[in-house]
Amino acid sequence: MEFKIDTKDSFTTIIPVQSVLNAKMADELADQCRKIRQSGSKNLIVDLQHCLDADKDGVNGMVHLHEESYSVDQSLVFTGLNAKLIKELKKDETDLLINVAPSMVEAIDIISMEVLERDLLSEE
Repeated sequence: MEFKIDTKDSFTTIIPVQSVLNAKMADELADQCRKIRQSGSKNLIVDLQHCLDADKDGVNGMVHLHEESYSVDQSLVFTGLNAKLIKELKKDETDLLINVAPSMVEAIDIISMEVLERDLLSEE
């Protein structure tokens, strides 16, 4: 599976190049995220602009990846979701369990705020 990766100072953007978010893609995305974390990037934005549809296993993979990231004090935001994907997430209220941003700018803002929050909490 192909991923486009763009690394910035405070985050890394991962863009899967596949039209369906299924279990296989979710597993490969999780592996890719782990590799990026091992290289030192703690904050990830997954841009799903190429994904046109998702199945239940793919959505569950998103939740698992989100939980995995936050369990080790790292940020993860999903962006680029089309109306069909948003509807799929809202069906089971998955949109309340993960960070979903309507645009890349807002995804970056979420990452920035969470980094600031972690910095402030670590000072106490």
